[in-house]
Amino acid sequence: MPVLRNLRIGVDVGGTNTDGVIIDPTRSGESDGGIISWHKAPTTTDPSHGITNAITSMFAAASVDPDCVASVTIGTTHFVNAVVTRDRTRLVPVAVLRLSGPFSKHAPPCVDWPVHLRKIVLGHYALVKGGLEVDGSLISDIQEAEIVEQCKIIQGKGIKSIVVNGVFSPIDTIERQEERTGEIIRRELGEKVDIVLSRTVANLGFLERENAAILNASILSFARKTIASFQTPIKKLGLNCPVFITQNDGTILSGEAASRLPIRTFSSGPTNSMRGAAFLVGNHEKGEDMMVVDIGGTTTDVGLLLANGFPRQQAAYSELSGVRMNFSYPDVKSIGLGGGSLVRRVEGSVQVGPESVGYQLPEKALVFGGDVPTATDYTVAGSLDVAIGEPENVRGKIEDEDIQAFRLETRRKLERIIDVMKTSPEDLPVLLVGGGAVIAPDELKGASRVIKPKWSGVANAIGAAMARVSSVIDTVKSTEKQTQKELLAEICEQAKRKTIEAGASADSVTIVELEDLPLQYVANKTRFIVRAAGAFDFSRGSDFVDLNITKDEDGSPTALESVDEAIAAPPTEETSSDDDATSDVDIAAYQPKVTNREWWISETDLEWITIGCYILGTGGGGSPYSTMLRVRGILRSGGIVRVVSPDDLQDDARVGSGGGAGSPTVGTEKLSADEMMDAQKHLYDILKGGPATHIIPLEIGGSNGLQGLVLGASTNMNLPCIDGDWMGRAYPTKWQTTPVVFGELEIVFAPVAVADGNGNTLYMGSATSDLKVEQVIRAALSQMGSAIGTADAPVTGAETRRWAVEHTISLSWRIGREVARARKENRIDSVAEAIVDAVGGPATGRVLFKGKIVGVERKLYMGHVYGEVIIEGTGPEHQGKIKIPFKNENIAAIRIPDGEASRTGEEKNEDVLAIVPDLVTVVDAQNGEAIGTPEYRYGLLVSVIGITASERWTSPRGIEIGGPKAFGFDHLEYKPLGRFVKPISVIDEYDGTT
Repeated sequence: MPVLRNLRIGVDVGGTNTDGVIIDPTRSGESDGGIISWHKAPTTTDPSHGITNAITSMFAAASVDPDCVASVTIGTTHFVNAVVTRDRTRLVPVAVLRLSGPFSKHAPPCVDWPVHLRKIVLGHYALVKGGLEVDGSLISDIQEAEIVEQCKIIQGKGIKSIVVNGVFSPIDTIERQEERTGEIIRRELGEKVDIVLSRTVANLGFLERENAAILNASILSFARKTIASFQTPIKKLGLNCPVFITQNDGTILSGEAASRLPIRTFSSGPTNSMRGAAFLVGNHEKGEDMMVVDIGGTTTDVGLLLANGFPRQQAAYSELSGVRMNFSYPDVKSIGLGGGSLVRRVEGSVQVGPESVGYQLPEKALVFGGDVPTATDYTVAGSLDVAIGEPENVRGKIEDEDIQAFRLETRRKLERIIDVMKTSPEDLPVLLVGGGAVIAPDELKGASRVIKPKWSGVANAIGAAMARVSSVIDTVKSTEKQTQKELLAEICEQAKRKTIEAGASADSVTIVELEDLPLQYVANKTRFIVRAAGAFDFSRGSDFVDLNITKDEDGSPTALESVDEAIAAPPTEETSSDDDATSDVDIAAYQPKVTNREWWISETDLEWITIGCYILGTGGGGSPYSTMLRVRGILRSGGIVRVVSPDDLQDDARVGSGGGAGSPTVGTEKLSADEMMDAQKHLYDILKGGPATHIIPLEIGGSNGLQGLVLGASTNMNLPCIDGDWMGRAYPTKWQTTPVVFGELEIVFAPVAVADGNGNTLYMGSATSDLKVEQVIRAALSQMGSAIGTADAPVTGAETRRWAVEHTISLSWRIGREVARARKENRIDSVAEAIVDAVGGPATGRVLFKGKIVGVERKLYMGHVYGEVIIEGTGPEHQGKIKIPFKNENIAAIRIPDGEASRTGEEKNEDVLAIVPDLVTVVDAQNGEAIGTPEYRYGLLVSVIGITASERWTSPRGIEIGGPKAFGFDHLEYKPLGRFVKPISVIDEYDGTT
């Protein structure tokens, strides 16, 4: 009779403790929750020893038959620690081959990494032919001879890890460019090299996907050795079962898959705790959102476990050790509160943390005979139910008044972080787990109930044991011949099949997450993101048993001297001279360099301008991140970028303009080549009248806000950039600009030249209207890769002074400075108010609303993405709901009357908080960054800010072109939010010459 394999083992190898648990899921409804045995002990230097000790002690305690074990699942911080500590013994040099042709040349691999980490990891890179457009057509095919030549260089440098990254490779199912390149590399360099294809690591987002692939490649050898070492205790104990590793989203990877994709395990610890806590209270059956509060010795980690059984994920990007990536990370916030937190009186008030005795609690706390008052001591002193150490050391020896103050402060800290993480004002269950959970009260404001489940101290091991299998499909599809609904159904089936292939049982797989995002300016294209998940099919367990994954060249694991070394910071002397230090600027004392009324842009200036540009983009304009990297590269290579005031222009100056046009989604994947300069050169090769003497951005909002700095740089046109633009924000069309508002010229934007960066240029010498120019450019976009550079014929200095929205680069700088200041001074909760101060104060701006996104709808029409986002208030000052309709950019902020649904077209003017041409911008309440309309998603905490439009827009014609009626809101009238305050020029304020 076959043995019933009904037991699952979970082991979590943390930086401090290794936890283990054996669970019988068939008994989860019983009083013991199906927990057969558990274990907690300090983490050992060699993690395999800790795993052996954990499993051995649990087997002995529960007399477990090894043949009954169905799986062992391990969560570990070892791989992420290798990156965080910049450990040269575990990180190997990587070569990067980009299949991109001319694109991305201005943002080389690792361009945004900390310098010291880049020096360790980036061994070689090359841009070779290849890459796709968003519609799947070729930028160019790969050239075998180019790849063979690069293989010779890589071999000569002795590099054994190679990353291949192609433009739009995640949607490349036909050309298979990354796969074909990998086959050539394998043929040339043999089996001894590791080849990582970026599309196997992460999804759309060229730089971020590449960053993740490079880090992944750098730790492959170490990961293989470590994961193979996990198999040793399994074999010693006579277990013949698969070994899994938990990944960031709370699901499992086979040991073999984790050895290829260790980066997916980097943040599994918090996720394991959340899923383990939910298992203990039956969340997987009740299907409700729950807040999980994991209180350790030093910190409290808080995350939201959604009804689908998975943690809420962070927004578009995540960051690790200064490296920006785009794979999922759980949205977990931490505060300095734990069982080892120091308790003391500061200026008459009791303060709890953030300092902590941490792992030294058993030595330093009063209840253990130490001399440091900790949160554990105050908890034991105030409760007869808590017996830790020697309670007599503290009971009766700490004043009742101090104990009460400690309780109030602890409660305040927990209630505040729970409120920050909630997605609606309603109370929800709060689960307390972790060894420090005893310090928390039994009731908390915002909690429908506070639960301290049994076994919560090993919740992370339980979460590992009970993890599921999942897969994600992130792709762009054409809706020309199939409806969105039909495509979504097909992609859901693909996601389910992929999940079954990863080990899930077919009857358990369900879709747990789906999103569709129409692409701006791209005809009939929609991005689909679908996640499926299911329980592991243990009948196929033998398919996942083999962990013979190491290579001869991997060698043996290099032991650390101590566990502390595994989680230590990198040595100061290795990093202090190299790493970027713009964040260390004394903001209050900083003065920009302004000489002879020319502002010479520094990296600090650029950082602040970038933040401000995206905020002024009112949800559109595309992220300026990659353009910022290009300008920063110019500055670091010795280039000069100058800004001058429009007030100083001579009447006969020739002020040119340029910018990008196309889909922001395309821009995140197909990074710029030389399309901006190609368009300018093409224009001036044909145009009569001479070259431009100055350059002005088309719009200050988003990525185009920095294009004037790119074009004017000494390495390009070598012209001063005007401190102003033609919009004062971002608008969706070229004819929604102030030169068109003034109407002094019949045609403003012809002649015009456009270029795609891949050798194709167009010149339009005349047009019947600026609207026609817009229509022709939009039509050209579909055949030119959905992203182009444009160059507009110059206007005079006199015209520029009349038409430009003035000092908007200065305004972006001031906004960015205030956001940077709020971050540095830990005042993010008031960052929206700081932004209002930067734009002129309450007279010109206002915080319209604070809340959480609870709904988003999008649809594509005539190349633009239309939709609305619903935001629900989260505080006494901001109650109810508002909606923000958008057409690429935000159009208005409109209060939704209580009890009424959101129905566009039925608003009343009295419900309008702000409307175009005034600016309505949405910022992330947790960091002050702008949130673009493509980034709106359920659960984000946001602040909505209104800014009065420039007086350039408030004439009848300006309101006609840029006001409510231009966006289909014929029934609403524009009423100014406030009084326009002209931005203060940085040049006027800081010019040091007479």
